[in-house]
Amino acid sequence: MTYLKENKQMLATIVCGVLMLLGFIVEKNNMTFAPIIYIIGMIIGGFSQTKEGIEDTIENKHLSVDLLMALAAIGACTIQFYFEGIMLTFIFSLSGSLEEYTTSKSKKEIENLMAIQPENAFLLLSDNTTKEVPVAELKIGDTLLVPKGASVPIDGELLSDYSSIDEAAITGESIPVEKLSHDSLFAGTINVGNAISMIVTKEAKDTLFSKIIQLVDEAQNTPSKTASFLDRFENVYVKAVLVIVPLMIFLPYFVLGWTWSESFYRGMVLLVVASPCALVASATPATLAAISNGAKNGVLFKGGVFLESLSDLKAITFDKTGTLTKGIPIVTDEIFIETQCDKAISALVTIEKNSTHPLANAIVRFYQDSKVSINDTLIVEEIAGSGMQATEEDTLWKVGNSDFVTNKHLDNKTMEKTLQLQQEGKTVIYLSKNNQVVAFFGLLDVPKPEAIECVKYFKEAGITTTMLTGDHHQTANAVAKIVGVDHVIADCLPEDKTIFIKEQKEKVGTNAMIGDGINDAPALANATIGVAMGQGTDIAIDVADIVLMQNDLNKLAMSHKMSIKLKKIVTENIIFSISVIVLLIISNFLQVINLPLGVIGHEGSTILVILNGLRMLKPIKKEKKPFYTQSKTKTAN
Repeated sequence: MTYLKENKQMLATIVCGVLMLLGFIVEKNNMTFAPIIYIIGMIIGGFSQTKEGIEDTIENKHLSVDLLMALAAIGACTIQFYFEGIMLTFIFSLSGSLEEYTTSKSKKEIENLMAIQPENAFLLLSDNTTKEVPVAELKIGDTLLVPKGASVPIDGELLSDYSSIDEAAITGESIPVEKLSHDSLFAGTINVGNAISMIVTKEAKDTLFSKIIQLVDEAQNTPSKTASFLDRFENVYVKAVLVIVPLMIFLPYFVLGWTWSESFYRGMVLLVVASPCALVASATPATLAAISNGAKNGVLFKGGVFLESLSDLKAITFDKTGTLTKGIPIVTDEIFIETQCDKAISALVTIEKNSTHPLANAIVRFYQDSKVSINDTLIVEEIAGSGMQATEEDTLWKVGNSDFVTNKHLDNKTMEKTLQLQQEGKTVIYLSKNNQVVAFFGLLDVPKPEAIECVKYFKEAGITTTMLTGDHHQTANAVAKIVGVDHVIADCLPEDKTIFIKEQKEKVGTNAMIGDGINDAPALANATIGVAMGQGTDIAIDVADIVLMQNDLNKLAMSHKMSIKLKKIVTENIIFSISVIVLLIISNFLQVINLPLGVIGHEGSTILVILNGLRMLKPIKKEKKPFYTQSKTKTAN
C-alpha cells in the first residue's frame, strides 16, 4: 500500500484495469453506459503517459509511443470500439508502471553511501584535549583522535606506533590490516585496536570514500547503449505511423476514388492495427515471467534489460571475499608438535576467547564443538601489534606470529610446513608454551562450494572469468587456483576495480561484475551488468542490476540459461508480431479486413506472444556437478 501511495502511475494502471473489467461486464449485460466506464478508465490509465508524451514532444522534439498509444485509443473510440481502446491503454500503462518501478530503486545508493561516510571527527588540540568538529571543516595537517571501534573520519597517516584497521569497507577483505606509524588510513575504515592518533593528508572531497561515491554517481547517470537505441527506435516508429495514417486516409480518397467514410474508416483501422501492443508484449510478459521465475529461485532482477543482456555476456568478473569465498577465515590445518595437546587447546581457546580478531574467532569456532574446558586461572592480555599471551604460575602461553611466540628459530619440519601453508595462501598462527612452539594453525577464507561450479559453467560457455581482490597475490592465487578462474588481479583498490571493468567493457563488450561490498559498488555500477550478493552491503545491493538473494552463485548460472531462453522467445515474438502488423496493414489497404477482424488479428497476436512469453515460468533444468569440499589436516611434526 505504501508503494501505491508513492507511485500514482501504478495506482492509475490498477484503476484502469478494474474499470476495463467492469465495463466489459456492463457491456455483456447490454447496459448502455459501458462506453462511459471505458472512457473514464482510459483517461485515468493514460493521463500520465499522454502528458509525458506531449511534454516530451514539445520540450525535446521527440515523439514517443506514449503519444501514439493515446491516438490509437482515441481512434478506437472514434469508431466506437471502446473496449479495444481501454485495453491498449491498460497494457501500455502497465508496462510504463513496471519500468518506473524497476528504475526508481537505483536512486538510493548515493544516499546510503553518504549515510555511511563519517560526519564528525575528534580534533586533537595543542593542550591534548579533543574537540568534535565536522569532517568537512578538517584541513590537511590537522591531528585527530580515533577511538577504539570508531570509523576513521578522513584519509590520513597513522601517528601512533601501531593499530589494527578493518578495511572491509574499502578492500572488502575480512581480516583487519596491521598498521604501523606513517601507514595510510582511509575514511570509512574501522579502528578495531586501541585509540590512535592520525594526521589528515586529504580534504574530505578528495578521500577514497568520496571517490567511490563519485564513481557510483557518474555510472548511474550514464545511459546504456540499449536505452539509447530504444529511444531512437521509438522516435522513428512513431513518426512513421503518424505519417502513414494520414496518407492512408487521404491517398485512397483522392487517388483511388474511395469515399471519405471508407478512407477515414481504413485510417482508423490502420491506427489500431499499427499500434505496437503485440510488439511491446513481445518482450514485457516474457521478461516479467522470467523475473518472476528468478524471484522464486532467489534472484532479483532490477530490470528486464539486465536479464536480456546476460545472454550476450563475454566476460564475468568476481570479487573474492564474500563472493567466491565465504568471507570469514576458517581453520584448515592444525598441527601439534607434542602429542599431549589437551592443555594446549584449552589454553589456546581461553586466550582467543578474549580477542575480537577474526582469526581468533575462527580458532574459537573451530573448537566450539570439541567441549574444550576453559582455564579460568589464566591471566590473559593483548600485546599491541604482536598477539595475545596468558600466564599461569610459571607457565607463559603466547598466540601470534613466530617472532612473537618464540625467541628461537623454528625447526626445519615446522618451517617446511609453514612455507607450504603460506604457499597455499593461508595465514599461519603459532601457539607457544614458555617460548617453545607447541602447535601452529593454517587459516584461509575458503571458496564456497558452488564457486567452482559457477566458474566452470561460464568457462564452458566461452565466457572469460576473472577474480579481483584487495588481498595479497599469494592468497589470491591460491583461491584462484582452487576455483579455476582464467585470470586473477590482486591488491586492488575500488578505483583499480573500476578502471579494470571499464577497460574490459571497451574491449569485449557485455561484461558482468559480481561483488558484495562497498568497495565493489563503483565496479558494479560501471559494468554492463552489476551483480550483488544478497548478504552484501546495502550500497552494493542498491547499485547492482541483479541481486543473488540467497548468496548462491549457482543461481547466476541459472540466470544466464534463463537469459538465453528469454532472448530466443523474445526474438520469436518480435518476428511474429511485426509479421502480423505488416500483414494486417496490407490487408487493410486491400480492403480485405474490417475493423473487428483487424482488432481480432491485433489482439489475437498480442495474446499469442503473451502466451509464448509465459513459457519463461517453467523451471530451468539443473545440471548435476560435483561440489568442492575443503578438508582439514591434522598431523604431528
